[in-house]
Amino acid sequence: MATKLRKWCAYRKVERPYTRWSKSRKKAFVKSRPGKKVIKFDMGDIKGGHDQFPLHLTLITKDTAQMRTNSIEACRITGLKRLEGALGRSGFYLRIRAVPHQMVRENPLAAGAGADRLSTGMKHSFGKIIGTSCQVHKGKIIFDLFMKKEDEMLGRDTLKRMSKKLTIRTHILAEFREAIALTDAQIASKARRDARIDKTAAETEAKSAEIDAKKAEEAKAAE
Repeated sequence: MATKLRKWCAYRKVERPYTRWSKSRKKAFVKSRPGKKVIKFDMGDIKGGHDQFPLHLTLITKDTAQMRTNSIEACRITGLKRLEGALGRSGFYLRIRAVPHQMVRENPLAAGAGADRLSTGMKHSFGKIIGTSCQVHKGKIIFDLFMKKEDEMLGRDTLKRMSKKLTIRTHILAEFREAIALTDAQIASKARRDARIDKTAAETEAKSAEIDAKKAEEAKAAE
């Protein structure tokens, strides 16, 4: 059973800096932190980079608030699935600019019959770390999306869908610039990567066909 998330209205306002984690254990007030839910911050044509695309779309916040790492990961999955399905891995470059490093804490209090024997009240009120969040201020860029000019409507619609996963108001800005051609080394690297992807896809398809054939033979033998 999945753990029930606490309502985010309790953490949305940026009233103070929440406990930060430091690489130096001596400087860290909190000695440990939960694992990252956002598994990638750069997606798409990473080898070619964003300079090859003339269109730069940004998703910018209108509010000052905290965003839960769950919502950032939900945005990433939604946008990546749509862009890869329409353009493939080499047709865009998506980057997350909001990095969740603030610790979110909760002091759970038991409720109901017999709660006085289970709850510690405010005796240990620092609370238990239940996740991470990102503090964003008005005008902060949350996502960068680089793509071709002819794909502008697709990019805008994708960012709009991604913004529905957030608990803040946002708007989209577009910037056109001169694209920089890829070098021979970047082109060769992209070709090698595409070849590896095609080979892996072919091997997976062959294995699936082999498994299906075995299942069909077993079913026939059972009859």
